[in-house]
This record gives sequence, C-alpha cells and structure tokens, in this order.
Amino acid sequence: MERGRARHNLAARIGVWSTRHRRTAVLGWLLFVVLAAGIGGATGMVEMSDAENGAGDSARAEQILQDAGLAKPAGELVMVSAPAAGEWEAAAEALADAVRDTGAVRDLAAPLPSEDGKDALITFAMRGDARTAPDRVQPVLDAVAAVAKAHPDVEIHQFGEASAGKWLGDLLADDFRRAEFTAVPLALGILLVAFGAVVAALLPVGLALTACLAAFGLLSLASHQLHLFQTTYSVMFLMGFAVGVDYCLFYLRRERDERAAGRDAETALRIAAATSGRAVLVSGLTVMVAMGGMFLSGLLLFKGFALATIIVVFIAMLGSVTVLPALLSWLGDRVDAGRLPLLNRRARQGHQGSGRIVARVLGPVLARPRLFAVAATVLLLGLAAPALGMKTETLGLEKQFGSDSQLSVAHRTITESFPGGPAPALAVVRAPDITAPDIGKALAGFDNVTVHRAENIAEIEVPLPGGTTGLTELREQRLPAAFDGTGAETYVTGETASSVDFNDQLRRGIVPVFAFITAVTFLLMLFCFRSYVIAVTSIALNLLSVAAAYGVMATVFQHGWGASLIGSEGVGAIEAWMPLFVLVVLFGLSMDYHVFVVSRIREARGAGQGNRAAIETGIRRTAGAVTGAAAIMVAVFAVFGTLSMQDMQQMGVGLAVAVLLDATVVRMVLLPSVMLLLGERNWRTPRGLSRLPSLEGDEPDLGAEATPVTEKV
Repeated sequence: MERGRARHNLAARIGVWSTRHRRTAVLGWLLFVVLAAGIGGATGMVEMSDAENGAGDSARAEQILQDAGLAKPAGELVMVSAPAAGEWEAAAEALADAVRDTGAVRDLAAPLPSEDGKDALITFAMRGDARTAPDRVQPVLDAVAAVAKAHPDVEIHQFGEASAGKWLGDLLADDFRRAEFTAVPLALGILLVAFGAVVAALLPVGLALTACLAAFGLLSLASHQLHLFQTTYSVMFLMGFAVGVDYCLFYLRRERDERAAGRDAETALRIAAATSGRAVLVSGLTVMVAMGGMFLSGLLLFKGFALATIIVVFIAMLGSVTVLPALLSWLGDRVDAGRLPLLNRRARQGHQGSGRIVARVLGPVLARPRLFAVAATVLLLGLAAPALGMKTETLGLEKQFGSDSQLSVAHRTITESFPGGPAPALAVVRAPDITAPDIGKALAGFDNVTVHRAENIAEIEVPLPGGTTGLTELREQRLPAAFDGTGAETYVTGETASSVDFNDQLRRGIVPVFAFITAVTFLLMLFCFRSYVIAVTSIALNLLSVAAAYGVMATVFQHGWGASLIGSEGVGAIEAWMPLFVLVVLFGLSMDYHVFVVSRIREARGAGQGNRAAIETGIRRTAGAVTGAAAIMVAVFAVFGTLSMQDMQQMGVGLAVAVLLDATVVRMVLLPSVMLLLGERNWRTPRGLSRLPSLEGDEPDLGAEATPVTEKV
C-alpha cells in the first residue's frame, strides 16, 4: 500500500467524506434527529415492573403473582389528625365521600382510630393496574387537598404507592429540567472562555443536545423490548451531554490549533480528523464496550443504563466525526463569529498560555518523576481510604429524599401514629393443586394465608421481627420444613427480601463486570498503541481514579462530612447500585483523556522526539483541551450532585470528583511521571504483537495538501 493512502485512517476518511458532502452530512443528521425524536416520542417509554427490577426469589414471586393476574392494587393511606380525640370525624367523613366520588378507588375502609383517639387512618386502593396508578391518582390527590382546605382545624397526610409514584415522577421531571437548564448554560460559558467566540462555543453544545434528543427517541423505542428504570433518562442526559461536548471540543480545539500554526483550513480539518477524530472513535468505542459490561450484572436496571449510555455515546461520537467537520468546512473563518474581545484574545493566546502554566507544573514533575509519582499515588490512596469501610444498601424513603421531604414527612407521621412493625414478608406458594391435603396441612401452620384456588397459588404474610435474620430463617427453615415433599414451589418477596436479593445479585455481578471491562480496556489500549505497558498503565490509573471516587462518596454521603454544602445529608450508606455503575462509567470516561493525551504523546514520538520531550509536548499541547473538557464534565456532573434524590447526588459528586482528579492529578502528574520512569518500555512492541490489528492507524502527513472543498450548504 502506498504511504499516502496508509496515512488516511478511518477517522480521516470519514472527515474527508463529510467535508466533501457537507450538505448530505448536515441534512442527514437533522433528518435523523427529527425522525428518532418523533418516533420515540410517539411510542413513549415503557418502565420496568417490580418483578423486572428485582432479582432472585423475590423477583420470581412477583412475576408469579403478575402472570397470574394477582398483583396487588396500588394502596393508599390517608391520616386525619385533630387536636382532641374524635374531632377528626367530620373531616374523615368528608374525605371518604370525596375520595369515593372520584370513581378511581376501591376497597375504601371505614376510618381506623389511633390509640389516643386523636388520629384516624383511612385506607383504600386505586382501581386498575398498579403500575399506571400514579398517572391516574391526581383526582384523588385533588379531592384530599380540597377536604384539607375546607377543614383547616385538622391535619391531613397521604402516602401510598400511587401518590408516592406521582410525587416521584414530578420530582424527577423537575430535577431533569433543572439539570438541563443549569448544565447547558454552564457548558456554554466554559466554551466561551475556551474559544472566545459565540459560534465556536455553540457548535459543541448544539451537537451534544441534538445527540441527546435523538438518543431519547431511540431509547424510548428500545424500551418496548428492554424496559427501563425511571432515572435512566437522567443518566443518559448526564453522560450524553458531557461526552458529546467533550468530543466536539477535542476536535474543534485541534482544528483551531492547526490553523493557529499556519495551516490552511482544509489541511487543518484533515489533521484534526486524522488525530482528534481518531481519538474520539477510540474513546467512544472504549466507553461503549465498557458500558456493555453492565449486561453481565444480571440486573435489568444496569442493562437499561448500559443500553442508554451506548446509544447516546454512539450518536455523540457519530456527530463529532461527521457533522462537526462538515459544519467547520462550511463555516470556515466564520466559526470565530461573535467574538468576545477579552475572551477571544485569551483564547488566541490559550495554546501558549496553557503551555506556560503547564510548564510550571510539568517541569518539576519531569525533573523528579519518582517523587511526584509516589506523592500522587499516596494522595489518591489517601482519598480512597474511606472506601474500605463503604456500606451499601437500597436506600429507603428518608435516606433517598431527605428527612424533611413531603413524602418522608407523610410516611413518618403515619407510621408513628399507626405503627405496623417491620415490613412483613410475602411468601408465594405455587403448586399443581393448591387444594391438595398435604399442602392444606402445610398452609395451616401459618397465619394470614390467602388461597387462590383457580390459579393454584397461595399468599402468606409473615412478620419479620428479626429483619434479614428472620428472612433467612423463613427461607431456609420454616418454608422448606412445611412444604417438603408436597411438590409446591415457595418464593419470598417483600421489602426486606427484595433488598437482600438485589444486593446479593450485585455482589455476584460485580466480578464478571469488572473482569470484562478490565480485559476490554487492556485489549483496546493494546490494539490502539501496540504497547502492553501503556495498556496496563491505563488500567492502573483508572483503578486509582475509581478508588478515590469511592472514598470521597463514602466520606460525604456515608459519614456526612461536607454533605450540607450541597444540600444533602449523611445517610450512613451508599446506594446499592452506585459502586458498580460508577466503576463502569469511570472506566469508560477516563479513556477520553487518556487516549487523547497519549495519542498526542505518541504523535510527538513518531515525529522523532525523545521520550521526555514527547511527553512534555503531548501534555502541553493537550492541556487546554483536557482542562476545558474536564471543566465541562465536572460542571455537568456537579449539577446532578445538587438534585433532590440521594442516588443522583452520589452519582454526580462521585463522577465530578473522579473526573477532576483524573484530569489533574492523574493526567498532569501521575501519567507523565510514570511514563518517564518507564522510558522506552512505553513504546516497545513485542514481536508477537506486531501483527495485531491497530485501532490507531498511521500518523497523519502534516504537510500534505488537502483537496479543496467547493460544495456549498
């Protein structure tokens, strides 16, 4: 193959095609976004059921009841409190009439007075499918609110599956809007500082938002096959917007650097496509494959997160290497339109300015690499230390939403006046003939048994005074002893059982997921850089970033140190699914910076520079882009750290801290010091690896002339 042809890697070929067919690229992108968003919006999102969201015996029990049509309706509790005993009667009667008149409820029970007579509890259930009850509960909420307004002498609290679901749905919608309207201006402001021009700043934001819009549509369509959790859209926006802006920033920054170095517009675009475009493809591929590891978790929740992230990263990557070069080719020097005088001067001097700043940090690091490698490692391990005592659990209402939230207050007030003890377990018994004598004898040994003869299923409510200890006894001793030899299947569900089963599956799933993403990261880095040393270094640096993020999360949210600064509180535990999610996400995202920086170091190395000079050149020339990209990711993730739900706060803070450490301590101190200490071993390719396929391709010919582009948009 001729040398000139070999230099055109996949990213360069895509970039050249886009600049030559920019009308097709831009209009095709817009058509794709409109169609994807329109079709997805028309089909709507399908949420997972309780059975699908669970694991183990509890999920099987829920599925049996669901398949038999025995799923319980959404229950509601309304408590009326008065200053003196019996003074609630008029309000309770009005409340019962108002709720009944909505026609949306069933099984409305008479008011149950409390021991002191000052409170009364009214129970009822929503008609229809419990999963859609939150969408139909508003008339009931309005009726309760009207009675509360008409009887100001009493206090009314409502809590139930439908009202809580409605409250949570509205909260998530408000949080998502707040995140979107905060993150976008923040990213735009950072890009204005980085580029000093309105058009250049708008390009990455516009492409990232359209990528998220298209991804929302495709995910809604996919949810009809793989049902999703409520927060999946928030996770998608968090990842998609941050990654989309970063990819465009890397590409655009390289193009502007080449223009500043005296290249003509076409050559600058071609070099940006062959270098930053290639890094975007490798980084995007790494993120998507790493996210695919969550399919091995055995939990539908993570499968949904994986699917959402893969879709949005693929679309963001596709837009960065196709639409962005087409728009840059069309805009030409107009990309600097809307210059902001002060910021534009700073942006034009940014390469030299950032180089001088980085030189002050990098000089001592390269002069004493062993000292700085040890110091950076000790710092990261020190931050990671609290993770050794990390406790995980499925967070309950008060921990998830805060002790002062409307939902938590209603739940706490009702349970204080009408204590029900620990949440009971529900044992589900399925048999070929539920009326068989031996099964009847076994059921007679339990209280609170409901038999469904037509479905050959029995439900047994069993108190769990010992919590998880009582659950273990029920599953391993009482039920097997009672139904042994009867041919019946027994499964246990309920709040405690579901939490235990979910956590057990997480513990089993984290090993194959971790093995998968480390192996994939190693192979991708090996194929990309032809160096097992760089591949191993990538994994080690990623693990340090993840460990430090775990430590900070445990410090803030488990122990409560500094939690009040973001309007949160220490809850004594980390959300059960968070460690696995953060591990996978950070393994993928850290490749953004690693591939970008190491590619530039190798590029300098290929130009004939020695190891030390190549490291210094690569770090200095990528410092501006990495700083801007990290600032945007940290800003977007930090916005999620201020939302209402504890799990979103934990995710936002954990990812923001990890990215900040990754872009500063890891990429600016630890990476150069380690690479300098390793010396020529960084670039040594064993003979057996020389025949491996490469994801990188050959270096671009920086002096070649580009084909002029004449097509107009």
